[in-house]
Amino acid sequence: MAREKDADATVRGKPAHHPGTEAKGPTRAVVIVPVLTRHQRSDDEINRPRLTRSADARHDEAVGLARAIDLDLIHTAVVTVNDPRPATLLGSGKVAEFAEIVKEGHAEVVVVDHPLTPVQQRNLEKEFNAKVLDRTGLILEIFGERARTKEGTLQVELAHLNYQKGRLVRSWTHLERQRGGAGFLGGPGETQIESDRRQLQEKIIKLKHELETVRRTRDLHRAKRKKVPFPVVAIVGYTNAGKSTLFNRLTGAGVLAEDMLFATLDPTLRRVRLQHGTPIILSDTVGFISDLPTHLVAAFRATLEEVVEADLVLHLRDISDPDTTAQAEDVERILGDLGVDASDTKRVIEVWNKIDLLDDGNRERLLAEGAGGKAPPIAISAVTGEGIDALKALIETRVSGELEKTTVTLSPAQLGQVDWLYRNGDVVSRIDNEDGSVTISLLATHSARQEIESRLHRKNSG
Repeated sequence: MAREKDADATVRGKPAHHPGTEAKGPTRAVVIVPVLTRHQRSDDEINRPRLTRSADARHDEAVGLARAIDLDLIHTAVVTVNDPRPATLLGSGKVAEFAEIVKEGHAEVVVVDHPLTPVQQRNLEKEFNAKVLDRTGLILEIFGERARTKEGTLQVELAHLNYQKGRLVRSWTHLERQRGGAGFLGGPGETQIESDRRQLQEKIIKLKHELETVRRTRDLHRAKRKKVPFPVVAIVGYTNAGKSTLFNRLTGAGVLAEDMLFATLDPTLRRVRLQHGTPIILSDTVGFISDLPTHLVAAFRATLEEVVEADLVLHLRDISDPDTTAQAEDVERILGDLGVDASDTKRVIEVWNKIDLLDDGNRERLLAEGAGGKAPPIAISAVTGEGIDALKALIETRVSGELEKTTVTLSPAQLGQVDWLYRNGDVVSRIDNEDGSVTISLLATHSARQEIESRLHRKNSG
């Protein structure tokens, strides 16, 4: 049974395209969200059970993905699939129904929020007379638009070629067999499909070599950072959890932060000095998503190494999203695939973002539930700044240890360091001595104490 959505209510602010007008509007599209019944799930889903997402949540995410590449949605629907067809996934009745919708609405693209085999994609394109994108293809399109750096562009192109290689099927006229000799006597040469696949493989090998060069450069930069051992803190989370907004809040950077899936693709690193003087490297990474295509995970391995190499990982969750628990599970699953244990509370901090969007009742309930765990999450709002100081303090404690009390006496010639001490420690007491010197007792991190010793060229008592 299909549960159809009013496209106007789902996608607002999109200019309609009228055939015959001079200016071409956005690409018109139909979004179909197949929901397979429990007994039709794959072996992977059986062996690695996951929380069931609501149909509405899947629909909203599919619409968000389509909006990310500015598609004009004329129709969206959730379709329950009890008996997946090998040829088309959907039943013949539904295929005919959607074909009529595509025809009447002059749609150019049909998005099917589910993995499609090459044969299914080809057959649906014939039935709909329109381009068909499955979930993997749609995410690749988004990544292709979002990539800005050379590395990001190379990674997307590599993922797209690997995906395309599996889609070369004998379905177009230019894939007819070519002859290797003159006239009718020459033996059959390689087919066009074999030629296309060979060319794709050559491009893939070339891209891998280029990415290897980029990876070596990244390794050199990482090695330089380790020589000046600044702890690396990586922000990870489901796409649209607010990673870039938090990154901007902590660093003052101007990274693109919009209410849009995959608004940020290329990784960004910034040096940040925390409240008590601890310097860290903060890394904003690509957002995760359920059923992230394996092509993308492989292609973005170099980028995701920033997460693997990080000293501390902030797992940011949109706590206001009804599907937040399922999203967290997807993130933890991908982290596990990367070799990062999400349950390691010494290395992974769970951060609940968008706490400002909750009403008082839900806020108190969630905070009470979180407080019952071994490592209570930090509740913040990256937009309003609520909880940010507590998060900074926890990060500093994790990377530099607990604050230690130390006492220093500054000679009159060293009084220029007083301001630095106030900015990089919690001053407990200050005594202005008769000889013009100043004795200050303060709480400081281990790294700040080392910096104090370096600045004053003396051992501190404490």
